[in-house]
Amino acid sequence: MSLKIQTLNNISPRGLDRLPRELYEVASELSEPDAIILRSHNMHDMAIPESVRAIGRAGAGVNNIPVAAMTERGVPVFNAPGANANAVKELVLSGMLLSARNVLGAWKYVDELSSTGADLHKEVEAGKKKFKGIELPGRSLGVIGLGAVGVSVANAAQSLGMSVTGFDPGITINNAWRLHASVHGALSVDETIAGSEFLSLHVPLIDATRGLINADRLKLMPQGAVLLNFSRAEIVDEDAVLASLAEGHLKYYVCDFPSEKLRGHERVITLPHLGASTDEAEDNSAMMIADQLREWLEVGNIRNSVNFPEAIMPPTAHAHRIVVINKNQPNMVGQITSALARHEHNIADLLNKSQGDVALSLVDVDTHVADAALDELRAISGVLCVRYLGAIGRDAR
Repeated sequence: MSLKIQTLNNISPRGLDRLPRELYEVASELSEPDAIILRSHNMHDMAIPESVRAIGRAGAGVNNIPVAAMTERGVPVFNAPGANANAVKELVLSGMLLSARNVLGAWKYVDELSSTGADLHKEVEAGKKKFKGIELPGRSLGVIGLGAVGVSVANAAQSLGMSVTGFDPGITINNAWRLHASVHGALSVDETIAGSEFLSLHVPLIDATRGLINADRLKLMPQGAVLLNFSRAEIVDEDAVLASLAEGHLKYYVCDFPSEKLRGHERVITLPHLGASTDEAEDNSAMMIADQLREWLEVGNIRNSVNFPEAIMPPTAHAHRIVVINKNQPNMVGQITSALARHEHNIADLLNKSQGDVALSLVDVDTHVADAALDELRAISGVLCVRYLGAIGRDAR
């Protein structure tokens, strides 16, 4: 029997092609899907079927998914960090260049000229001095958030000759290795902001980052600074930004999130959420999500889940795999192994990982597991979900 994957948005065919049709049924309308792939669809108001075992967001942000509710159900939510990093990096660099050279103002000036011939030439020459800009080499850039996108932006700016400072208390080892050695590490948000002629934000929207850039922090930026926000609109206090622009302290606000307040402001460059809107980024995100869903559904391994720990255990030869998801509380592994022992199952390999309030165990046993053993595992207090994969490589649910 094939696994069912429901799509809630148009997903790149290059990604869906990684789900073999002999194993997967993929469609936008399905009853009792095993997993859901989406991009921007809002899942908060939909009834998510009990059959769903995984949700894959073909992108980085997961604000449109009820992550906490899925965690309570033992459903991992996957994303695709880094798949759109180059697309966002290029857009950030475009925003820096647009603001540094006042490109849009200059374009608008020329577009509104009505003269012709020699008169047009005179008007162009007379007006161009209003759009004199600056060059990026030697200018300072602060980057808050050093995930895949932030590191890419920092490294690219460093290559352009900018002086770059970055801050991220939770930077991963992999991203730290990728960061250019000349990027200065700051100790706080305020230290990053102070002295940054350009400031680029690359953090997720959580309670701690909502309104991260407010009136007090804008005052820390140098006169004539440029703020770039390609993360989420709510990370920046729009009213504070508009006040700073009106005072002449902030020179430009460049963002990917239009609003009625921002639209039409001569010192605001606002784009229609184009960050990941490239063919390449959509392909990369969809392929990454398809691969991660396959690994979870077929093998039980977890990569890039926002609510579950990473758990990678190679299949044991001739073994049968059980996946147990439970609340992160004492003696869960002991109860799991004891239950299997009572049914005379020898454990060939076991991996237990935890993250916050949830934990996961991958258990390989040497024989087929009877329903009675699985029922006993499900009856353990604190267990959220038990999946029996059988011999890895076939669906033996």
